Amino acid sequence: MWRQQIAWTATRRLLPWLPGAVVLLSLFAAGAVGARTAVVVAAALFVFTLGVIVATNRRIAAAAWEAAAVFGPDAAAADHRNGLSAAAETIRPAVQRLDRAWREHAQNAEARLSAADAIIAAAPDPLILIDQQRHIVRANTASAEFVVGGDGSRDLAGMLRNPALLAAVDAVLRGEAATRSVEFALSVPVERVLRAHVARLDSPALGHAAAILSLHDVTQLKRSEQMRADFVANAGHELKTPLAALIGFIETLLGPARDDAAARQRFLEIMDEQARRMARLVDDLLSLSRIELNEHVAPTSRVALPAVIEAVTRSLELRAGERGIRIVRDLPPDLPEVIGDADELAQVFQNLLDNAVKYGRPHSDVTVSGGRNGNGTTPQVRIAVSDHGEGIAAEHLPRLTERFYRVDNARSRELGGTGLGLAIVKHIVNRHRGRLDIASEPGDGSTFTVWLRTAPGTPPAGETSQISSPNRNITVI
Repeated sequence: MWRQQIAWTATRRLLPWLPGAVVLLSLFAAGAVGARTAVVVAAALFVFTLGVIVATNRRIAAAAWEAAAVFGPDAAAADHRNGLSAAAETIRPAVQRLDRAWREHAQNAEARLSAADAIIAAAPDPLILIDQQRHIVRANTASAEFVVGGDGSRDLAGMLRNPALLAAVDAVLRGEAATRSVEFALSVPVERVLRAHVARLDSPALGHAAAILSLHDVTQLKRSEQMRADFVANAGHELKTPLAALIGFIETLLGPARDDAAARQRFLEIMDEQARRMARLVDDLLSLSRIELNEHVAPTSRVALPAVIEAVTRSLELRAGERGIRIVRDLPPDLPEVIGDADELAQVFQNLLDNAVKYGRPHSDVTVSGGRNGNGTTPQVRIAVSDHGEGIAAEHLPRLTERFYRVDNARSRELGGTGLGLAIVKHIVNRHRGRLDIASEPGDGSTFTVWLRTAPGTPPAGETSQISSPNRNITVI
């Protein structure tokens, strides 16, 4: 590079002599100057030009070498050449130290910048850097659903249109506060609750960013809090009703009905019913709590479903007979074993068959059918419980497995339901890594289908068994 600079500098020095050569040639061509005179003048001009080139090259080469020796990284290798001038030799160590310090500083700054970029990009929560004019200058991958398209001129107001959030950002940018936190809701593409934290940066960096905005999705936390509050309220309400009845009857028996044998007998029967209702509710609550505690641990035992279902149907035959309902088992003889817990699966089919008997029409059939699905990487067994009751409207299906949710509160309480049966079914099926399908049509009954994994070593199914439920509302839990 420095040799090219020397050649260019020498050429520029020679440019003023070119007009003289042109004039000499013109005079010779016009006959104003003789040949000998032209040759002598040309020779003199050439010698003079050559001297200027040599002198210029030497001066420029010496200056370039001296500068390279002082400022360049290979200064030590140049010591075998001509010595440096006294001034250059004096300042060379200081200049070299300054050069090394500046290079280290630049490398450290670049490393810190790369580390900051890597941290922002890898953060699981959305991080957005904004400048003093509230423009987005940088955003990580997690914020892609909030910050879309455009360049550094994107305005935050165009991405997140929430007055509370924008007010908090403006307050931090104006210096009214170092940090601000605010919660806000977004309705699209799905309803979510976000917690935003805005912090001012001490000095502009990373594209003149003045503040950083972090977003945290707290939707699940809010839903859990709401579900916990609803659960406490519902459980309290479910227990309050029978307790109030018991207290009222006890006060009556201790007072006006103390000597009334007929009233005492009637009240004691009602008290027995209410006490049993509370006992069922407490049992269901304890069962649900125990199942949720172990829901993350999948069972590993092998269970033969026909034997479990036969035991459950026998226990419900008396109650079904009181309503003239017949429980029909339609299970294939080659139904394979499944991976599961026998007691919990018995509780699943106990709850499903009990509901079918309660809500089915009198003198109708409740059918328990089964089959298996050989498609896919995980073979499954299905057990379907179908009734011929009034059916369930489509808007109720997604909420049937919620705790204490009832389609008909009065009828459910009248029949002794606690509102927890299907919630227990859902959590047990989840623990078994299975699936619960609900199909129903008003006036045409309901079908609850449980899908479970087959045990290892099961021969492949000869054909695929599918559920056929035309014109029925279906939901998957």
